Amino acid sequence: MTIQRICCIGAGYVGGPTMAVIADRCPQVQVQVVDINQARIDAWNDPDLSNLPVYEPGLDRVVERARGRNLHFSTDVAASIAAADMVFISVNTPTKTKGLGAGQASDLRWVEACAREVAQAATGHTIVVEKSTLPVRTAAAIKTILEAASEGEEHRTFSVLSNPEFLAEGTAIRDLEAPDRVLIGGDDPESIDALAAIYAHWVPQQQILRTNLWSSELSKLTANAFLAQRISSINSIAAFCEASGADVREVARAIGTDSRIGPKFLNAGPGFGGSCFQKDILNLVYLCRHFGLPEVADYWESVVALNTWQQHRIARLVVEKLFGTVTGKRLAILGFAFKADTNDTREAPAIRICRDLLEEGAQLAIHDPKVAAHQMAHDLQQEPAFQAEALSGTGCWAQVRSIEDAVEGADAVLVLTEWQHYRDLNWISLAGRMRKPAWVFDARAVADPEQVRAAGLTLWRVGDGEA
Repeated sequence: MTIQRICCIGAGYVGGPTMAVIADRCPQVQVQVVDINQARIDAWNDPDLSNLPVYEPGLDRVVERARGRNLHFSTDVAASIAAADMVFISVNTPTKTKGLGAGQASDLRWVEACAREVAQAATGHTIVVEKSTLPVRTAAAIKTILEAASEGEEHRTFSVLSNPEFLAEGTAIRDLEAPDRVLIGGDDPESIDALAAIYAHWVPQQQILRTNLWSSELSKLTANAFLAQRISSINSIAAFCEASGADVREVARAIGTDSRIGPKFLNAGPGFGGSCFQKDILNLVYLCRHFGLPEVADYWESVVALNTWQQHRIARLVVEKLFGTVTGKRLAILGFAFKADTNDTREAPAIRICRDLLEEGAQLAIHDPKVAAHQMAHDLQQEPAFQAEALSGTGCWAQVRSIEDAVEGADAVLVLTEWQHYRDLNWISLAGRMRKPAWVFDARAVADPEQVRAAGLTLWRVGDGEA
C-alpha cells in the first residue's frame, strides 16, 4: 500500500510541525493540514514566516521548503479527507473541566468529532492515525464510529493506527528529524507498513517500533508521566538542599553520573509545564482509579501535587524575602513561556507564580521574547495595566519590550524561563535601574551568581543552600 495523499486534522503544536517535516522529507507525498480555525490557517499561509502560529527553531525553514510544493494549509476539511489515503487526527485533548472525570479525564469531544467527520467524508480505504495523546482504548471508540459508517459499504473501509508524538517543544524540529524512536500501534500489518514506509524516508528501520494499539496509547502517557516524575523528584530535592545547605546542582551532577539514572531532567526549576505532562498524568490517575488501582493513582497524583507546591513555594518565598509584602512593589518577570525556544504557555510555571504575586498586590513587568500580551492576559485572566496607586493592594501587570524596561524601578527580578539571553545579562547595568535593596530570584539557575552578587543584588537560586 503506497500513501500518496495525507490529511492532518489539526494545525496546532503537533500537527503543523509534524506534517511540515513529513512533507519536507517525502516530496512525493501531498500533505494537507486542515483546521476549522481560519486565523490559524492564515498564519500558516502567511508569506512572512515569522508569523507562523507555532514558534520552533528551524520550523520556518522547513515550511519554506515544502509549502506550496507538497505542503498545504486549508479549512476545507471534508474535501481534504475525501482525497486522502491516510488521515492523522491531531487535535487538542485537554483535561475535562466538568462532568464525569472532571479535573483528570481527557476531554475527547474533538477527537470524536474528527472521527465522525472522517466517517462521513472518507472515500475508498482510509488509514486513520491517532496523533493526539489519548487515553488507552480510545482507538476502540474511533473504530466503532468508523465501522458504523462503513457498514454495508464495500467501497469504504478503515483501519486505525496509533502513532503518538514524542517531540519536546523548543527542540521539536530536531526531535522530528532525528527521533529516538517512532512508535506505531495497530492490528493491520499492511497499514502499519504503509505508515512505517513514510517514516523510513529518514528514520532507520530499527528505530520504528511496532506494537498493538493499546500499548502504543499507553506508552505516550507513561513516557510523559515518567519524565514529569523526574522533574518533581529533583525539585523536591532542591527544596531540601535550600533547607540543609546542600547545592542541588552538585547533587544532580553526582547522581547524574550513575548510569542507572543519567543526567537528563535533573535540572531543578519552577516545575514542569507544557501541554502534556500534567494533563497526561491526571489522565493516568483517572484510568488507574477506573481500573481499581487507587494506590497507583495516589502515587501519580502526588507528582502533580508536588509540581503545584513548587510553584506556590516560589511565590511565597518572594513575598517572604521582600519583607513579607509585595503590595505595590514592581517585580520584573523574565520569561513567561513554559520553556525556552517556544511560545507555548500551556501550564507554564510562570502563570501560577504570577497569579499568586498578583493576588498579593504586586505590579508585574513581564518580558518574554515570543509570548504575546493577549496570551498573557488569557493565562492570567486579567487585562494588562499598571496600577496608578502603588499601595491600593490591587495587583496588576503589563508586558514590556525590553529587559531594561522590566527592571526599571523594580524591587526584584524573577527568572522563570531559561531563554538563552537571560544567561548573559549585564547585572551591574541592570542593578543601577532597580530600587535598593534589590533581589534576583533565579528559578532556572541560569544567572551567574558571582556577577549578580558583584552588582550588589541579593540572589536566591533554586536549590542553592547559600540563599
